[in-house]
Amino acid sequence: MLSFRRPLVPCLLVLALALSLLAGCPKPPASPTPPPGPAPAAGAAPTGAPLKIGAILSLQGPGAPLGTPESSTLKLLEKSINAAGGINGRPLQIVIQDDQSDETAALTAAKQLIENEKVLAVIGPSISGTSLAVMPTFEKAGVPLISCAAAVKITKPVNKWVFSTAQPDTLAVAKLMDYLKAKGIKQIAVLTDSNAFGSSGLEALKAQAGSQGLTIVAAETFGSKDTSMTTQLTRIKGKSPQAIICWGTNPGPAIIAKNAKDLKLTIPLFMSHGVSNHKFVELAGPAAEGVIFPSGRILVADFLAADDKQKQGLLDFTKAYSAEYGTPPDHFAGHAWDAMQIIAAALKSSGDDRAKLRDAIEKTTGFVGIGGIFNLSATDHNGLTKDAFVLVTVKGGKWEIVK
Repeated sequence: MLSFRRPLVPCLLVLALALSLLAGCPKPPASPTPPPGPAPAAGAAPTGAPLKIGAILSLQGPGAPLGTPESSTLKLLEKSINAAGGINGRPLQIVIQDDQSDETAALTAAKQLIENEKVLAVIGPSISGTSLAVMPTFEKAGVPLISCAAAVKITKPVNKWVFSTAQPDTLAVAKLMDYLKAKGIKQIAVLTDSNAFGSSGLEALKAQAGSQGLTIVAAETFGSKDTSMTTQLTRIKGKSPQAIICWGTNPGPAIIAKNAKDLKLTIPLFMSHGVSNHKFVELAGPAAEGVIFPSGRILVADFLAADDKQKQGLLDFTKAYSAEYGTPPDHFAGHAWDAMQIIAAALKSSGDDRAKLRDAIEKTTGFVGIGGIFNLSATDHNGLTKDAFVLVTVKGGKWEIVK
């Protein structure tokens, strides 16, 4: 069984980007099963046929704020892994396809990667709708897919060939519900995107509200491309909720934050982890102030306790990503990071066999990643708990952990 005690990526990234840090870089844990072929010397140039991994990401359209950092992360990892000697001495090649946030384009990309590129596995898509659309294609072809999207339906019920490194919406809702209960909030309004991510979030909110003693007094929706949600917010205001929960990905949630400010709403505004990136603050501006949402720890790595198991890996990833791109990584970059690291470790024992690779991915346990600590199994293809989240707010245009 694959077992991780420390994140693998700090060593790989530091080798590629900062030779000065090499002396302090920990060695990755050894696989219980010896990988086929001799292990390459550190930094030895990989040789032979590449191990080809595909990626379907949203580089255009509404999902671009998610797909763009995911693409950047994969390019960085391809560079660093190959600089460290590749995988089993062979070069890693990542083939990225842009699905333009469109389900039809995602299906075309899936066919291209599976049939023409002959990839061993695919990372992505970036968003829930495109992920759900391509799942049957990967199941039929027998090719592992690790989605970067958060709809719980991607991994529940379990699809043999499909995994996800995004924290699912059901866990995000549970994290928010804990906070609302602690604050004595009992009546909430929800405003959800009409896309797959928003619809899945709405289902989770409705399913958990009652059992947590919360009543949904208003439920409104918006379109991913809508430019104003003033009408929905005005109706919500009339229901006098104690909190508003918005579930979607930018730009919609940023527009809602600005509309709420324009309407001078004093009702606390909560968001989903779909806004867990710097784009939200950029788009919402001062209206982002005080918004609370569940997020992976990457946004607030500096503020984590010294004994947090993820902290050092998060700091190392942030340093390497920032050195390469001049900007820190976000929650979504972490999804691609985790997916590629899980695949890279699994490839050491599976070689270029899709079925063996799938089996090795499923045996991943104790992997301390960017999005959380993953324990995959035959009955859980996500492997996270609600402890993968912290609650984050915006103060002075910067992230802070909600105490």
